[in-house]
Amino acid sequence: MRQSKMAKNITLAAMALLITLPAGLNVQADASAQATSAEEQVPNDTTATVVTAAFNEHKYVSYLTEHEGAPRPDQEIVLEAANYSHVEGNGFEKLADYEGMAGQSLLTGESGRVEWNVQVAEEGFYNLSMLYYPVEGKSSAIERALYIDGKLPFREAAFLQFDRIWVDQLDQLVQDNQGNDLRPRQIEKPGWSEKAFQDSNGYENEPFLFYFSKGSHTLTLESSREPVVLKQLKLFKQAEPLPYKEVKKQLDADGVQASRGQLLRIEGEDAAAKSSPTLYPLSERSSAAVHPYSSSKIKINTIGGLNWRIPGQWIEWEIDVPETGLYKMAFKTQQNYVRGIYSTRRLTIDGVVPFEEMAKVPFRYKSSYRLDIMGGDEPYLYKLEKGKHVVRLEVSLGEFAPLIREVEDSLYNLNSMYRKILMITGTKPDEYRDYQLDKKVPDMLEVFGAERERLTGIAKQLVQLSGQSSDQEALLKTMAQQLGELMDDPDTIPRRLAAYKTNTGGLGTWVQTAREQPLEVDALYLASPGKKFPKKGMGFGSKFKHETATFFASFFTDYNQIGNVSEEDDQKSVTVWIGSGRDQANTMKAMIDETFTSATGINVNLKLVNMTTLLPATLAGQGPDVAMQIGNDLPVNFAMRNAAADLTQFTDFDEVSSRFRESAVVPYRYDSGVYALPETQTFNMLFYRKDILEELHLQVPQTWDEVSTLLAVLSKNHMQFGLPVVVQSAVQGQNIPPNSMYAALLFQNGGQFYRDGGQESDLGSRTGMETFKQWTEFYTDYKLEREYDFANRFRTGEMPFGIADYTLYNQLSVFAPEIRGMWGFVPIPGTVQTDGTLDRTVSSGGSAVVMMDKAKDKQASWEFMKWWTSEETQTVFGREMEGLMGAAARYPTANIKALDSLPWPVADYDNLKAQFEWTEGVPEVPGGYFTGRHLFNAFYKTVVGGVEARESIMDYVQYIQDEITTKRKEFGL
Repeated sequence: MRQSKMAKNITLAAMALLITLPAGLNVQADASAQATSAEEQVPNDTTATVVTAAFNEHKYVSYLTEHEGAPRPDQEIVLEAANYSHVEGNGFEKLADYEGMAGQSLLTGESGRVEWNVQVAEEGFYNLSMLYYPVEGKSSAIERALYIDGKLPFREAAFLQFDRIWVDQLDQLVQDNQGNDLRPRQIEKPGWSEKAFQDSNGYENEPFLFYFSKGSHTLTLESSREPVVLKQLKLFKQAEPLPYKEVKKQLDADGVQASRGQLLRIEGEDAAAKSSPTLYPLSERSSAAVHPYSSSKIKINTIGGLNWRIPGQWIEWEIDVPETGLYKMAFKTQQNYVRGIYSTRRLTIDGVVPFEEMAKVPFRYKSSYRLDIMGGDEPYLYKLEKGKHVVRLEVSLGEFAPLIREVEDSLYNLNSMYRKILMITGTKPDEYRDYQLDKKVPDMLEVFGAERERLTGIAKQLVQLSGQSSDQEALLKTMAQQLGELMDDPDTIPRRLAAYKTNTGGLGTWVQTAREQPLEVDALYLASPGKKFPKKGMGFGSKFKHETATFFASFFTDYNQIGNVSEEDDQKSVTVWIGSGRDQANTMKAMIDETFTSATGINVNLKLVNMTTLLPATLAGQGPDVAMQIGNDLPVNFAMRNAAADLTQFTDFDEVSSRFRESAVVPYRYDSGVYALPETQTFNMLFYRKDILEELHLQVPQTWDEVSTLLAVLSKNHMQFGLPVVVQSAVQGQNIPPNSMYAALLFQNGGQFYRDGGQESDLGSRTGMETFKQWTEFYTDYKLEREYDFANRFRTGEMPFGIADYTLYNQLSVFAPEIRGMWGFVPIPGTVQTDGTLDRTVSSGGSAVVMMDKAKDKQASWEFMKWWTSEETQTVFGREMEGLMGAAARYPTANIKALDSLPWPVADYDNLKAQFEWTEGVPEVPGGYFTGRHLFNAFYKTVVGGVEARESIMDYVQYIQDEITTKRKEFGL
């Protein structure tokens, strides 16, 4: 009887499942089983709490609490890297007396693991450091994960970073022929360095402490990015600096005398070394306080600025001290970036923090340049011996570190609670329904109360630290106030869910901006105690004179012209238009002068132009010889009007085109010619949240059938799957490319956009129509959203899966620190073929460089295009861009070998390369601009208008076909 009752229950459960599955679901036998188990295991409130708790338990703060009260032994244990016990993977090699370091060292590659045995005589907390040499790699920071006895001791130990050392390529500044200073290129100057393992997010001001019990242990380093040579690892106790009062007392007791009559000025831009290529010298033109100064010319005169904001970045200067004695120190700085909190720096002299106060030096907000004297009205005195010393300033979160970490924890908890509420109410709650959330989510009010108290406390501490109220504090108060209102009246939560989500999104932005600590340095001063620091250029008179001079200079300066301008009529020259930012243009011009003009003798006039002017300028005969960074649709549109040059006329075209995948060249082919070279190539990847995957007991979908099964589970939990947005163009008349999701499905199903060499649209074929039906069913049957902000929804967990352009990886890496290590990306799901294989074809987009048909010197223009798309140039430009603007600006080059050279983490790049093999280009044909436009119209006719899919696409295919026929007649084809 019990068995019969159980069978009945199972039958009812199966029927309930079938009812909840959306219409049109194509589920295979194994997928159905997976869906059932996933449905059964959808987490209740306790599961979600466990996941949140696990996230916090594995953090460093919890790890310290776990071993609270453990001693700090004075013992030092040195492990020689070459004496490892075990290695996994390739790229390991023992090196003798490497780069002046006596004895054996160990080369470790950018993947693999190496393990050492260590005997600990006394239990307790130890600091860990690594003596390393950064061998040539891909120019990014070295990244390793540390395991103790085979386990990550805490979450942050998976992201240990070790800096490279960067310097200016030339000692002297170079000027262009307009009298402007050129930004010096940054090159690596590797050397042996010892660095303690510390938090790469900057939430811990001191190096990590690692607990070891007495006895034998294993230490394992796993490579995740860049090769490095290791000499030794060291377990030790880091000395803590004394307070200034005690240091001063000791100096007085030792009878150290003050120096006399000395005043040294070290220019900020003359830094001896820095931790990142982004920390290049800058040009400050908005103030007369800097040196050297010019009201009209570009002068390299400061360093740092907005680029110098990430915790752990450092700049150091070398000072030649003329006599032994006591000195005071000051920096001429500008900190007009963050109001309400201050930028913090850790100051070391010859690698040592001189006293406690220098571990957290505040640089407060001011709208212009100021003189920051270390110690203020009673300057600190530093004992310096005669000779050379190195002063380093390192970005630190200082007093704000624990507060920002607390807000990040709070954000994670609030996002988790948002998902739990969402599982009950959905994204569009019924305002007339009582969801009884306080009963269905038992810990909701408790979490809201705890987070309200936490955020209120942090807001008060911010005011105490900064000495003033600010927008930094206002956002925390707003979130805390809303949590209070939700607690007072839980019935209103469904109605206020949108505002709650907006505020948590703002909290995420707050965490990101609060972590940034920018500072611009004009000069460092070292002076005898009796000397005054100079304040030239900071008064009202200097400001007025500067503003007047700048105003008059604006009438005579061409700000569109970048770098050297060709002045000789008989010299070969090429006029190139670029449509991106000034930073990119300046970088490109420096590279042109350095490696192109010097090698070929061809001068390049580079102009920064709004690319919408390209067509009218070309028609007026005022266009460039070469245009860069233009959309996929332009080359063929120019070619059919005889405005673009056919590149196949050059004898070495085949050799040059082999630099790219055929898919990148496809959009530029027309009538047996090729009219552009690819610059960038992008395509979609599947992004997914690992923590939510685990929470819902799901697998990453491999096929579209598995996606259908996944959608049922996500729908039941009121979560969403993001497909590429279906959105109208931002600018009227702008070309709409065919939707990348439709294109991927079409290619995977064996379809094509055009047949008979581009003479007819093939979207009306059986494959084209079935693919259109399959695509629109995601929106009609599964109710997927058409327009949304994927980055924010992915961050909150509301949309834990999504297909998006792979460059989103860079954005998430930088702008979503709170989910670091909790997400990944893989190739998109595929379609199972008749032979059982999986087709993961994806369409690609990008930008191109095109030669105008009226180019004065086609051979010179071709030489420039070859140089620009070469592996060496694209690699250097990609690294310079990342150096200039950070990882968010990683360059999606179309050059196959150059992409290999960019600093991707190995595991992620393997996934990227796997998808790259499946890229397919979308051809451009006369009248083809109607394809994307009418595909969009047909989509809305079906999804919004409710018209049957086949009928919609057939109607609009006729419009597409008519336009293609018209254009072919117009151009005599």
